[in-house]
Amino acid sequence: MSRTVIRALCGSIAAFALVIFASEMNPSHAEDSALSNPGVGPVTKIDVGPIDPKLVDQGKATFASKCSACHKFGERYVGPDLAGVTSRRSPEWIMNMILNPQEMIQKDPVAQELFGEFLVPMTFQNVSEPEARAILEYIRAQEKQ
Repeated sequence: MSRTVIRALCGSIAAFALVIFASEMNPSHAEDSALSNPGVGPVTKIDVGPIDPKLVDQGKATFASKCSACHKFGERYVGPDLAGVTSRRSPEWIMNMILNPQEMIQKDPVAQELFGEFLVPMTFQNVSEPEARAILEYIRAQEKQ
C-alpha cells in the first residue's frame, strides 16, 4: 500500500473514532434536539403546510434522478432509510442536508452520527433550493401513504 492510501485510511479511521467517541459522551443529545435542529446551510425556517401534489410530482422526478441510487423508503441502502425521516428531522435539516451535505457532516452532530454509522458521506447532487423543497415534499408525501 502506498503512503498516501495509508494516510487516507488512518485519517478516515481517526474521523470515525472521533464521531463514535463524541456520540458515546452524549449518545442521546443528537436525537433529542433533532426536530428543532435546522442544521447548517441556507434554510433557516420553512413553513411546509399541506402536501402540494404538484410539488410532490416535481420532487419524485428529482428524487428518482438524484437520490434513489443511495436512498430508499422502508430499507437501509447506501444511505439511511428515509421512511419516517420527517418525524425524526426538521424540514430545515432535511433541506440543508440535501443542499449542504459536506458542511453538515463537518458541523452538525446528527449528520456526524449518520456519517459514523454509514461511513459514506452524502454527496452534493447539484440540487437547487426549489428542487430540495420539492424533494422534501415528495418525502412528506411518502410518509402519508
